[in-house]
Amino acid sequence: MKDKQKIGRQEVIAAREILRRYKQGKANLENRIVENEQWYKMRHWECMRRAKTEVEPASGWLFNAIANKHADAMDNIPAANILPREQEDRPEAEALSAIVPVVLEQNDFETVYHKLWDHKLRSGTGVYGIFWDKNKLGGLGDIHLQRVDVLNLFWEGGITDIQESRNLFHVVLLDDDLLIADYPRLKGKLGGEGGELSKYLYDDTVDLSGKSAVVDWYYKKGGKLHYCKFVNDEVLFSSENEGMDSWYDHGMYPFVFDPLFSVEGTPCGFGYIDVGKSAQEYIDRGNQAILQNLLANARPRHFIRNDGSVNEQEYADMTRDFVHVDGALGRDSILPITGTPLAGIYVEVIQSKIDELKEVTGNRDISTGGTASGVTAASAIAAMQEAGSKLSRDHNKASYRAFRNMVMMVIELIRQFYDLPRVFRITGADGVPRFESYSNARIRGRKQEGGFGVDLGLRLPVFDVAVTAQRKSPYSRMSQNELALQFYNAGFFDPNNSEQALACLDMMDFDGKTMVMNRLQERAQASLVQREVAAIMAAGGIAGNGQSPSQADRLTAPFTQGGLGAGAKRKPLVLKGEKGESYVTKNARQRVAESTAPT
Repeated sequence: MKDKQKIGRQEVIAAREILRRYKQGKANLENRIVENEQWYKMRHWECMRRAKTEVEPASGWLFNAIANKHADAMDNIPAANILPREQEDRPEAEALSAIVPVVLEQNDFETVYHKLWDHKLRSGTGVYGIFWDKNKLGGLGDIHLQRVDVLNLFWEGGITDIQESRNLFHVVLLDDDLLIADYPRLKGKLGGEGGELSKYLYDDTVDLSGKSAVVDWYYKKGGKLHYCKFVNDEVLFSSENEGMDSWYDHGMYPFVFDPLFSVEGTPCGFGYIDVGKSAQEYIDRGNQAILQNLLANARPRHFIRNDGSVNEQEYADMTRDFVHVDGALGRDSILPITGTPLAGIYVEVIQSKIDELKEVTGNRDISTGGTASGVTAASAIAAMQEAGSKLSRDHNKASYRAFRNMVMMVIELIRQFYDLPRVFRITGADGVPRFESYSNARIRGRKQEGGFGVDLGLRLPVFDVAVTAQRKSPYSRMSQNELALQFYNAGFFDPNNSEQALACLDMMDFDGKTMVMNRLQERAQASLVQREVAAIMAAGGIAGNGQSPSQADRLTAPFTQGGLGAGAKRKPLVLKGEKGESYVTKNARQRVAESTAPT
């Protein structure tokens, strides 16, 4: 059986050699990421130090810029809306639009997004990992989503799109005892801490003894994606050895890279620490010089003659009330050292570096809640804040593109693995939760009917993903609330103004527009029913002629018996007068006549 295996010891040894070459090509990136982590923790004096000094100030200007960018990202967490490409796929697109957010929520996507942006702003690249975990849900299996550390990934040098790499390695350190428990044949074959991995400079002491590097090796062969898991030279699993046609049907590496500022020749980018570390370094070095000067001048120092008459120990001890001297009270043997204070230009230079750091990171005062001199109007402040957040909006749009690719992989995993129905709790538009059962039966490839004996193959439903902001910033919520009050004050919600209001809304663009227009149409139709029924009753058309109330109920039934409910099919109201003329037309003619008749 071992002779028939396609992936064995020799193939793993060759793969480890490829991994070693990938590791060498990635050395500069890893060093930069590890150093950036120290800058983020404001431990950058360990990177800057040339000689041991007493004063090592670490100001938080760069940290503040990163924290603000992270806050902007968390104010605009993405949400996915699945769109069909063909009319017959609309029901499945609607079902996926409700199910995919539940899958993301079950994977705690908000935490994953938070961690990804943390890493992205500091190192320049965030990475999603989208896997199928067969052990989830008691063995039923489900999608597993996580943030992957770019230090643990290795790819072919010189490529920009990670999908173009011939091989992709994901390396993690696992405890030897756990590995032996899962794979007893590894006993006596483990050892080493995994030299493939670079390590962060942790604050805590991390014991890496008793751990081994486990490699997830993804590679493409014949347009198919295959997977091999090995440790040292021992194969733990191989999709080819198991006779699998491919590991994932979508044929892509299960990783999505989200760079901040893109760089040619690598799928990774650089972050704000790379942009602002130069200015931050000189801010801290300048502060160091000023503080050293401050300490030198604030602490009294003296010249003392070797044959002086002052008791130096007593003089240096500030707790002594008496100092013994000989002769002329020490006036001829001790002389204070006069310090030289720094000129104000040095403080101005440091301030200019602070301003430079704010500029290059897009973290001006107005974007963090401050205001420029002379600007006091709330609308002007809000407008300036919106204009100052264009960098954050650009970063969010780029992140949404990575999110779209991640959701497409989620859909493909649903298509491949959701063979058995599973139940999802879905919150409808009315806020009422409902439970839906879903499987991949209707999104897998279906055989197409062809004429004249021609086999048209399988039809695979394909979907697009539209990304919107799941959560609004406080400014956006305030603007939305003010817009609603403006609609109210303008009389948009008065049924008598429904035609004008709907025409005005049709030319506008804002979130929730469709819901507002539907609500106004419902209110306008209900108001029309009430007016016409009142007119009929007032004219004696019902009560005056002795007709029973049940006849009036039948007139209004299309609107009162579920006719105005959500999703109900509305019927036009047509009430006829004595000559077959609609009461709507009759009342309109009467209003025009009254408004134009002279008094």
